[in-house]
Amino acid sequence: MRAISGLWRWRRNPLRRTTDLVESWVALAALLLVLVAAPVVGALVGSAAQDALQRAVREQRHTRYVVTATVVKELDRLTPDPDPEISTGRELRHRVAADWTAPDGTRQHGPVTTSLKSPHPGDHFPVWTDRHGHLAMRPLDPATATTHAVLAGLGTALLTAGAVEGIRRLIVWSLVRRRYAHWDRAWERAGPDWGRTGTGS
Repeated sequence: MRAISGLWRWRRNPLRRTTDLVESWVALAALLLVLVAAPVVGALVGSAAQDALQRAVREQRHTRYVVTATVVKELDRLTPDPDPEISTGRELRHRVAADWTAPDGTRQHGPVTTSLKSPHPGDHFPVWTDRHGHLAMRPLDPATATTHAVLAGLGTALLTAGAVEGIRRLIVWSLVRRRYAHWDRAWERAGPDWGRTGTGS
């Protein structure tokens, strides 16, 4: 609204300078870009992120498997949950040596973290692996992927709006410098005696 009122105010004003008109047009263009271009860019980025993340979800669901592991012995107690997708930030997990059978039938053995509260040899718990039995992170959840895509879109829209505003401020700063330079030249032409009695002013 300020940009529109500025354009209207300077439309036929005899005091209007070229920089005043340029500043008003720049403000109007920036307003339109923030209201139209930023949401469109955010929606495009969010949509692209959604497609990529959902494709990753489908790929992970086809390449990761949950198998049953058996505790051999406990190694460490109460380590932080390594999976940020499922961790609440307060969960503590035990690190144990365990055996498990890979989806391709090979036997595997190694250190694993488990949410068992008090693991003992022979206890069973689920772990995620790839086809060959190598430990893998839990597959990304579709809802979590959508949340990440929405956040990416919103972040991009905000960054675009911020960039437009930054460019607008830079242009206005340049216009103000030009005005000051013009005023300085006008004062120099008027001379140091401007306004004094008997100088013809």
